[in-house]
Amino acid sequence: MSEFDSERRIMVDGQIRTADVTDRRLQSALLAVPRERFMPKAKAPQAYADTEVEVGTGRWMMRPRDFAKLAQAAAIRSTDIVLDLAIGRGYSSAVLSRVAETVVGVESDESLLERAERNLAATGSDNAVVIKGDLKVGAPDQGPFDVIFVNGAVDEPARAWFDQLADGGRLAVVVRKGPVGKATIFTRSGASVGERVVFDATPHRLPEFVREPGFVF
Repeated sequence: MSEFDSERRIMVDGQIRTADVTDRRLQSALLAVPRERFMPKAKAPQAYADTEVEVGTGRWMMRPRDFAKLAQAAAIRSTDIVLDLAIGRGYSSAVLSRVAETVVGVESDESLLERAERNLAATGSDNAVVIKGDLKVGAPDQGPFDVIFVNGAVDEPARAWFDQLADGGRLAVVVRKGPVGKATIFTRSGASVGERVVFDATPHRLPEFVREPGFVF
């Protein structure tokens, strides 16, 4: 067992299970995916720390605890089609691909997208595909989706995301309008959408969703 393998086990035991993440499939996925592979080499030692790690301009890997709790709250089934937004170097897609039927990852940064493709291929995430696109637009040609997962905080969800949810589909995202964000599950039921706050979190806001300051007269 390598040092990273040991740290991965410690992460799951000390950060994930203790945060009431009881989904065994998700725990197994987190144990199987080498988180360090999806980081810049210089930051690999931070892979299993209880913190966010910047992996590219405007892209951060969420705290392991926050990522796992949000993924569990999305209640991903083995038959689900998942849209994974702002994938950075592909870690989230690699994990989610192990609990879903198919994952479609969207990234707007070309260099990150290429790294994600290589990382997913190297880790055997064969049911995950990645495409370049606008995060606010999503992937309308690939939907509808049972789950949409967002890697980062937004002031408010994009309208297009709700349109791409299947009936009964869930949008998992941290809505952050102030210093503390609310990890929220939005569920579509016919033409209506319900929402449920599941925990507090403070991931970085996605640059694409940071509101421009208004003019003051």
